[in-house]
Amino acid sequence: MQHFALVYSRARIGINAPLIAIEVDLSNGLPGFSIVGLPEASVRESRDRVRSALLNAGFEFPARRITVNLAPADIPKEGSRFDLPIAIGILAASGQVRCQDLSPWEFVGELGLTSEVRRIDASLPAAIQCENTGRKLVLPKSNAIEIFEFAPNTLIPVQSLSETVAYLQGQQPLTVTPDLAAPSRDLDCDQQPDFSDITGQHAARRALEIAAAGNHNLLFSGPPGTGKTLMASRLPSILPPLNREELLETSSIYSVSGDSFHYHQQRPFRAPHHTASAVALVGGGSQARPGEVSLAHGGVLFLDELPEYPRKVLDVLREPLEAGEITIARANMKVRYPARFQLIAAMNPCPCGYHKDPLHECRCTPDQVVRYRNRVSGPLLDRIDLFVHVPRLPPGSLQQTQDNEKSASIRQRVLAAREQQQQRSGCCNALLSVSALRDHCSLDAACSDLLVKAEARLGLSPRAQHRIVKVSRTIADLDHSERIQLKHLSEALTYRQLPA
Repeated sequence: MQHFALVYSRARIGINAPLIAIEVDLSNGLPGFSIVGLPEASVRESRDRVRSALLNAGFEFPARRITVNLAPADIPKEGSRFDLPIAIGILAASGQVRCQDLSPWEFVGELGLTSEVRRIDASLPAAIQCENTGRKLVLPKSNAIEIFEFAPNTLIPVQSLSETVAYLQGQQPLTVTPDLAAPSRDLDCDQQPDFSDITGQHAARRALEIAAAGNHNLLFSGPPGTGKTLMASRLPSILPPLNREELLETSSIYSVSGDSFHYHQQRPFRAPHHTASAVALVGGGSQARPGEVSLAHGGVLFLDELPEYPRKVLDVLREPLEAGEITIARANMKVRYPARFQLIAAMNPCPCGYHKDPLHECRCTPDQVVRYRNRVSGPLLDRIDLFVHVPRLPPGSLQQTQDNEKSASIRQRVLAAREQQQQRSGCCNALLSVSALRDHCSLDAACSDLLVKAEARLGLSPRAQHRIVKVSRTIADLDHSERIQLKHLSEALTYRQLPA
């Protein structure tokens, strides 16, 4: 009689899912159940869930010494995802599952006490890496909708332990049914926020178009109620849709975080409150969960009331803004999450918000204004490409009937500019390296002279100069120009003035 079984599963480390070999051995001696291989508390609790699930499903729980080894032992194991493979291993080792070889399958899933197979987090990375090995992934049916879009051929959805055993023994074939198909990724544009909702603010609208065309970071500054938040929320409506690679990476992050994400091609828009902690922004915790910068990967991270964030919280954004990823280090592992996002921020000019406002009196002292603005560090401001002042609209502007341009027409110009950038350098202008900047963003004598004068007058750092040239290249792309002209560089310099 067989007393040993080998079952394959997948762990969770960031958006990676390393293969775990679950070895189950039944031996003589006092009845017992031990799990080894660096399991955390939630994995050790599998003993009670698996025992009740086996009994309630009508199977026998072996009255023997049961040893479960999760290999390799140096990878931390956490969560309830190993319940199903451990149960299958016990049934196979005790001869209750008549299956000669379990190697064609991998198993993940949590077991309820009634033997129901329940949803887990991070199922998409497990499915993608399982498909690369040529195996089939047996997982909860409630997770199937996350996987169908990317790996339908590897998907074996189950609802209970009994159904899983019946499938392994060839008694009940399981297939992905049409009702598991993911919802359409095409959004109804009429139901999305549109640029036509914005009245006036032509300079800010132009800056948003430039930011969208080149993936540039942007900071709005102005009195309260002038439309800064409204305009920022309209930015996703003019951004290009996610391509398949970006959609897979973004969906994997949401799968790991446990948030619902319906695989829309529209880019993510995250707007955390200013009370958010540094861990909430960049990720962390005992299980190294992704933060807002990773949930905004491929999309927009909007920080409203920028100076209200603690300075230490804002400064953690420096690394992901440059590197496009965040690494969370723990004593026994390092977890990497993608974090290539577009930063859009908004702030008031002073604590009361009415500094130099002609319609309201500002009661802030000069020292209060300086302290308020100094909450945002210089190195963070240096990583922002466009600074835009959003003034108060003239009285009666909202009552005027205006035919504002819609997002669809702006998006066409943005798509055309992005296509030029992809053909020229293979990436957005904001992501150009220093060497690529020299190759694709050369300046003539007049432009070089203007940039030298601006450097002396504005005290521009080398990083700031590079960002000005990148913005100039984006403006030239929107103008369908092969080279950066003086007018393009001049417009880019107008967006480099810090809030007055």
